[in-house]
Amino acid sequence: MRAARYTGPQDVETADVVVADPAPGEVQLAVAYTGICGTDLHIYHGDMDARVQRPAVIGHECSATVAAIGSGVEGWSVGDSVTVLPVRSCGSCAACQAGFGHVCPQLVFLGIDAAGAMQNRWNVPAQLLVRVPNEVNLRHAALVEPTAVAVHDVRRAGLRPGQHVVVVGGGPVGTLISVVARAAGADVSLVEVDHERRALASKLGFRAIDPTSSDVTAEIFELTSSRGADVAFEVSGSAGGVATAVDVLGVRGKLVMVAIHTQPREVNLHRFFWRELEMVGARLYERRDFEEAVALIASGVVPAEELISAVVPLEAAGEAFASLAGGGVMKVLVDCTESREGNGDV
Repeated sequence: MRAARYTGPQDVETADVVVADPAPGEVQLAVAYTGICGTDLHIYHGDMDARVQRPAVIGHECSATVAAIGSGVEGWSVGDSVTVLPVRSCGSCAACQAGFGHVCPQLVFLGIDAAGAMQNRWNVPAQLLVRVPNEVNLRHAALVEPTAVAVHDVRRAGLRPGQHVVVVGGGPVGTLISVVARAAGADVSLVEVDHERRALASKLGFRAIDPTSSDVTAEIFELTSSRGADVAFEVSGSAGGVATAVDVLGVRGKLVMVAIHTQPREVNLHRFFWRELEMVGARLYERRDFEEAVALIASGVVPAEELISAVVPLEAAGEAFASLAGGGVMKVLVDCTESREGNGDV
């Protein structure tokens, strides 16, 4: 079997690996596609070496079919289409006992803390499988995980129909948040510096704002008859993005922090006081978010094909990471099947 492995900063190699039969309670998956996400790029740059044990099979956004079933597993058949909820919680800490296992302090994240999906065959605990209707294109099913992120973010916002939403950052997650928020009845404006990402947002029917040539706050307040946005999602991970997300909010607006900020940011706390703003964090997802994401993709609400920039073969995973480091594209999938070739360029 072949796998893409992170071996050190800016080095992803494709190598032979041995995949054992599934252990009791496990299912072996024939991985179809694995998406490359921002977290994978953080790994690629060496930013997560404290957690990643090298060489590490990476990747956690995947679609697959069941190839073999370990003893004691029920409810699954060979050939079933699935995706994987790639987190294992301890089950006993205060967070887990409260029903918030996705923020468990002992959380094991597959593709970071344990072997991930960027390989031909992958053994995972059966309890982590999420069923995908067999009629759903497996390319599209590889977007379930990032869509689940967006579903969770919108759920954390407590979004109501008719509210005005500003999404700061138009990468894959920001675009998916826009899609999910619109499906929930929101009027969405997306703020993004990259021309190609703004063009895609416009194509998908969103109001796309260039913060380098527009006064975003003035534009949002004009659009909302001086009320301001009800909810702002900060997805850019930049200091400027945080400032914009706070400034566009109206009275009692809500800021949802989605991006991972690796350093402290200045926040206009006077604005929080003056307008009685609220801020919530949004991390990962729960099983119900995955299930809703599957439904959104199966129904066509998520424009999955429009979001896929390229599909590359497993053997070209290293080159794909190197190209993605420059930014500018949306979602690149790695074709992890044993027989097919990829059909796109990054």
